[in-house]
This record gives sequence, C-alpha cells and structure tokens, in this order.
Amino acid sequence: MAALAVALLEARGDTIWIGTCSRRGSEGIYAARFDPSSGALTDVRPVAPATNPSFLALHPTRPVLYAVHEIGRHQGHPTGAFAAYRCDPPSGRLEPLGVQSSEGPVPCHLAADPLGRAVVVANYVDGSVVVFPLDADGRLGPPAQRFQHEGRGLHERRQTGPHAHGVTPDPLGRFVWVPDLGIDRVVAYRWIETPEGPRLERCPDGDGVAPAGSGPRHFLLHPGGRRAWSVNELTSSVTAFARDNGRLVPLATVGALPADFAGANTAAEIALHPNGRVLYTSNRGHDSIAWFRLRDDGVPELAGHAPTGGRTPRHFAVASAGRFLLAANQETDNIVVLELDPVTGEPGAPVGEARVPVPVCILFSPLAP
Repeated sequence: MAALAVALLEARGDTIWIGTCSRRGSEGIYAARFDPSSGALTDVRPVAPATNPSFLALHPTRPVLYAVHEIGRHQGHPTGAFAAYRCDPPSGRLEPLGVQSSEGPVPCHLAADPLGRAVVVANYVDGSVVVFPLDADGRLGPPAQRFQHEGRGLHERRQTGPHAHGVTPDPLGRFVWVPDLGIDRVVAYRWIETPEGPRLERCPDGDGVAPAGSGPRHFLLHPGGRRAWSVNELTSSVTAFARDNGRLVPLATVGALPADFAGANTAAEIALHPNGRVLYTSNRGHDSIAWFRLRDDGVPELAGHAPTGGRTPRHFAVASAGRFLLAANQETDNIVVLELDPVTGEPGAPVGEARVPVPVCILFSPLAP
C-alpha cells in the first residue's frame, strides 16, 4: 500500500516545498504537488514544523533540504538559526537532521556549494556571512568561517549598516557572491584549498557596485557565466553586470515599474527564463512580475508586467521547462501560477492557485523536469 501511495503521488505531479513566515496559522515548511502539464497546484500540506523557515535550498547531490529560521534569538542568544532535513522528493516528506545557530541575527538566505562542501548563510541584521561545512551525507558541521561586512548607504532607515541579503554560488563552485542591501555592493568570495580543507576568502576585485541607495537584494548569474544581474530592492530596479576576468563590471541599471506608477514599492526576487533571453523580477506594492527582454550584451529592456493575483510577491520560481511561473504572495496567503509563453517567456493569465499561509519561498524538487 505504501508503494502504491507513492506511485499515485508521483503520477499527480512534482513536489514543491514552500517556506513561510510564522503568522496567520502557518505550520512551518509545506509541500505541494505541481502538475507541469496543466500548472495545477494540489495537495498542500505541512511537512516540517519550524519558526519562520523563510528561505529553502537543496544539497546538489544528496536528498537534503536546508532552511533558514529568520529569527533574532535562538536558544537564548541574539542569533538566528537554520536547519537540515532529509527529504523524500516523491512524497515531499522531511526528516529533521539538526539545527544550527546561524551565528548572526535574522538569517534571510542560504545556498549549498555546488560541490557539496558547505552551506553559506547570509545574516541580514548584522551583515555577516557564515560558512558551515557539510559531511559526505550533507549533514551540517560547526561553523568554519564568519565574514563581517562593513559600511553603510544613502537610505536613512534601510542602509544604516550592512545587510547581507543573498548567497549565489557559481555553477562550477569557484566563487560565491553575496548582495548586500545596506552597502550597495555585490560582495565577492572565492574558494581556495588550505591544509584544513576548502575555505572561502574575500575577493574584493570581484565585487559588483550597484548605484548608491539602490539596495541590491538578490543576485543572478547567467548559465554562460559572462553576464549577471542584481535586483535592487530600494529603487525597484535591475543592474546588469559583465564578468571580465573575475570582475563584475556594471553596464546599466533599468527600472522595474511602469512609468506612471506612483505608489510605494520594493523589488524582491529575480529569475531567468530557461531560454536565457528573458529576465523576471517581482514588485511588492505594484504586486506584479516585471519581465525584461535581454539584449545581446545582457542589458535588460522592460517589456511589460503581469499581476501576481495577490499582494506582496516576495518570491517566485520559474518551472524548469519554462511554461509556468509560480508567485508566492506573502500578504494574501496564496501562490498563483502564471502561464509563460515557452518561446518568448511572456507571462500570461493565471492557470492555478493554492492557499498557503504567508508563503515566502518556493523550491522545486530535484526530480522536476
């Protein structure tokens, strides 16, 4: 009977995991079934109780899922935490493997090294970056390194100090970039071999500088490796970079809002269509997905907007075949599936929706096509 149940779940679609904030009845991390042929979202259910598991990531080769706990105190100390889970992609089940202090308050993002060496965590409040080694099974070891960003920006309230907001490894496992909202910089690190094992080191020549007061939030590298982009939270914009001998050279910054929009807005997430020619960002306030056509040099040109069917799309994910985009609307407790033109990447009408309390991250199973 158990094998039959798993087979039925697999037939109904692919697993997605959903990170949430602990409000309005949220029970932690959720799983759901996503049908890649129709865009339907079904079978939403909690699979791991947790406090503010706001961002999720997967091990590159092992069935292990990692989640930050976006909190300011853990076990009586002024720090956040993050957890590891053994995951079963066909069923969506999660088995706890342990919780660690994040060594800094309010961790907001993390990523596993593509070679399986470590998980790197960004702590928002103090602008620190912490490296946690992984064993061969993907379990967390004690912290091996901690980097402290320094500086401030122009914004009187949001940029009084550093605020590390993302972790982006390159696919070959050579570099890691950390966009820092507080200092208008995409901070570069590189992996080196030491007698104690692989370690990160600062690589200042590889930093990318965003416009003053823009607040880079998340960073995206083109699969070809020569182009990159930051989504800038405070100015609702995208900065395009070229990679030149390891340096990030800013090319242009383009707004993500309609010219006639006069309300309050912050940008949140950034993603690329699988065709490599269309870029997306989310607007919280305008409550839309902005989409951009990319010129040959990687500079985006704003092409249009699609409503997300809810308020405050903090995160979204593009289904890997490029037919759908799933938008997590934080303040309306819903995930809305938008159809994408598989050739042009243009967003269309909603084709699916699921109710989830305070959704803030969507993670596809590694088994998804």
